[in-house]
Amino acid sequence: MTIRYSIIIPVYNRPDELGELLESLLKIRKSAGSAFGWEVIVVEDGSSVRSGGVCKAYSQELEIRYVSQDNAGPAAARNTGSKSARGEWLIFFDSDCIIPQGYFNAVNEALEDPSIDFFGGPDRAAAEFTATQKAIDYAMTSFLTTGGIRGGRRKLDTYYPRSFNKGIRKSAFEDVGGFSGLRFGEDLDLSMRLMKAGYRPALVEDAWVYHKRRTNLKKFFKQVYNSGMARVVLNRLHPGTMKAVHLLPSLFVVYLAVALLSLPFASGEIIWYPVGILAVILFIDGYRSTGDIGASLLVPPASFVQLCGYGTGLLHSFFLIRILGRNRASAFEKNFYK
Repeated sequence: MTIRYSIIIPVYNRPDELGELLESLLKIRKSAGSAFGWEVIVVEDGSSVRSGGVCKAYSQELEIRYVSQDNAGPAAARNTGSKSARGEWLIFFDSDCIIPQGYFNAVNEALEDPSIDFFGGPDRAAAEFTATQKAIDYAMTSFLTTGGIRGGRRKLDTYYPRSFNKGIRKSAFEDVGGFSGLRFGEDLDLSMRLMKAGYRPALVEDAWVYHKRRTNLKKFFKQVYNSGMARVVLNRLHPGTMKAVHLLPSLFVVYLAVALLSLPFASGEIIWYPVGILAVILFIDGYRSTGDIGASLLVPPASFVQLCGYGTGLLHSFFLIRILGRNRASAFEKNFYK
């Protein structure tokens, strides 16, 4: 069978969630019959809790290869998987994603346009996700919190496909050298380098995935903090890619700092009114989006964590790189993926 898609999945100490991802692919495979030519490449990134047994359990019904490497991060793991890929297209999923039935139908339809060289799709929360997962999903995808830059219909910046759900022609991937050595922001960096090289991106709105994000608000803060730090690095590598929407979280952090400093003064509480109004708006919109009262109660704190984490990360990185003149800025690298 001709292999059209090489599905590459980096995994680190997550055999259970990998099993859910492979199960979703198996369901699609069974319903599609021989309609799609697939291979699945799982790259174990130096895990102590390994996924070999999970891969073996699915190897009879999915064409799956299991590759191991010393821990080097997800970007290096994706590069490792791509080296042995036989497909025309490389499709990257994070191990905490679940793929819905219509995903490849949407991809096949989109790729009837031969000018598309790489693509991405949005992420969503499933009905059975926890309230925290739904709230974090809202914070990461809502127009009110991120400006729709992760794949929303409305967006305040250029759409750059991200590696939790990203497809690239293998020839284009190899032409630009694959993922860089960046620990964070490497997926945006790849999209930017592809666009600079003249390759055409596409947002395939119907090629969405369920993104479980098995995390809590503390880990979520680390994630978005690193994303904020990476944004300054990305703008240094790709001047002009930082836009006003990326600065809004930092302005929110500055506003909160001013509000805290105003507390000793008699009228200091007035400056907190806009924060309260924003929390109410987020709660209402969160309920409209999720239909879950528990999740909507968590939407304001999750959204504030997203804004504060990203904003402080960006400010910290700006200070280290632009003010102190350092070549790089990093935080939470050692334990972020644990």
